[in-house]
Amino acid sequence: MNLYREIIYRLRAGESERGIARDLGLSRPTVHKYHIKAELEEYLDTQQGLPESQEIQKSMGQAPRSPKVPSTVEDYRVQVENYLKQELKMTAMYQRLRDDYGYKGSYSAIKRFVRHLRPVEKEVYVRVHTEPGEVVQVDFGYVGLIYDPKSRKTRKAYVFVATLGYSRHQYAEIVFDQTISTWLGLHMRAFAFFGGVPRKVVVDNLKSAVVKILLKDPILGEAYRKFAQHYHFLVSPNPPASPWLKGKVESGVGYVKGNFFAGQEFLDLDSANRRLTAWVMDTAGVRDHGTTHVAPLKSFREEEQAALQPLPEEVFSLSEIRMAKVHSDCHIVVGGSYYSVPYALVGKQVEVHVHERVVEIYFEQALVRTHLRAQKKGLWQTDMGDYPTEKIQHLLQTPEYCRQIAQRIGPNTFKVAEQLLANRPLDQLRSVQGILGLAKSVGPKRLEAACARALYTGDPRYHRIKGILNAALDRDPLPGQEDAKSSQQSFVFSRHSGEFFDKAEEVVQ
Repeated sequence: MNLYREIIYRLRAGESERGIARDLGLSRPTVHKYHIKAELEEYLDTQQGLPESQEIQKSMGQAPRSPKVPSTVEDYRVQVENYLKQELKMTAMYQRLRDDYGYKGSYSAIKRFVRHLRPVEKEVYVRVHTEPGEVVQVDFGYVGLIYDPKSRKTRKAYVFVATLGYSRHQYAEIVFDQTISTWLGLHMRAFAFFGGVPRKVVVDNLKSAVVKILLKDPILGEAYRKFAQHYHFLVSPNPPASPWLKGKVESGVGYVKGNFFAGQEFLDLDSANRRLTAWVMDTAGVRDHGTTHVAPLKSFREEEQAALQPLPEEVFSLSEIRMAKVHSDCHIVVGGSYYSVPYALVGKQVEVHVHERVVEIYFEQALVRTHLRAQKKGLWQTDMGDYPTEKIQHLLQTPEYCRQIAQRIGPNTFKVAEQLLANRPLDQLRSVQGILGLAKSVGPKRLEAACARALYTGDPRYHRIKGILNAALDRDPLPGQEDAKSSQQSFVFSRHSGEFFDKAEEVVQ
């Protein structure tokens, strides 16, 4: 109706049908149709005023309605209603109608029919109002590529925004990652910027804060848990897929991206952050907020700042947190130094908390080992209890320990151990340990005899003694001992003499 009235007005002004069609985005046949209709109804007479809306509406009649086509599911209305009462899914409903009742229509038709029978109710949200100093909402937003002077290359950048729930005053900072160390540092600088700590922090379900997403019982990262306890605030992870529950910071991130970053170019990260801080105070902080209709900075200074909790007197000591893999030597590498971890965690990822003086190692929120922090690269901090017992047995067998064991076996074994350990004992220690270990397989008597033969030949090394045992040479007497041994021995027949007489009689017969 309004379009028809506009065509009449333009025709009276002398515009051509081509010009009207171009300006109004219509086809020329459509404009020509309304031109003829206007002439027949004498609406083009410039001596009369433009027809009223009611007159034009009466002239045009009722607007045409789309023809209604009955749904292909209409004949199965009773079955569909029963299925809905049974809470049957629409996919199963479609399959049963086809199998049991020969339905030939489409799945989309069933979806439209069900929406007609059971319209979807509009979801209603409750706006949450908070008291001064009660809540701060925090979140990240991607802002593009910015030059990093440390790595000397362009990197992906993110803006961290912390928005106070009452005043809507913000802290914003640009970073290159969302690691736990960056996450904690951002919180510390935000609280220092506000001059106090809110009683609750609403976070998104990012890995730096929430290890496992559970709606009613979120498990926080150990570092963030300690940080929250140090600053005396509660952590409230946002439930998954519910951004409206932290809408203040969601809109805050969008506001920063749309009003500060849009169309901006920055020399590097430091200059970008300086400009961002100035913008927060001079522009964002003094604007008329769309919801509160009060400048956020004014509301913060007059009402919210005094309601914040005081900053802690002691600085949070945790300097770094990182993930590390436990290697097959039962050690992790942190800062170029090596720290042992229980052997059961070989191949696992552990969380390492680096403090000023100690290093704490966690696995699934449980503290598994604490070491003094190495003061330079290349140092090893090892707890021998982290190795399997069978793997460190040789480490426990010191030179003195080996001498004691050798003396128990016999004088020759002790003499072998003494000779090997006399010169460069640490180099020969493994050889002595190997020789003493042979007693487990052959027994101490054979090892003592083998050591005696090795000393006689002048070669008491491990491989020589093992060769003597393998060839059973330890059972043979040493040269010079044969005559003495034979003189002491008496010959004994293995059979009784009577057997020889019996055999002789058989031969004679």
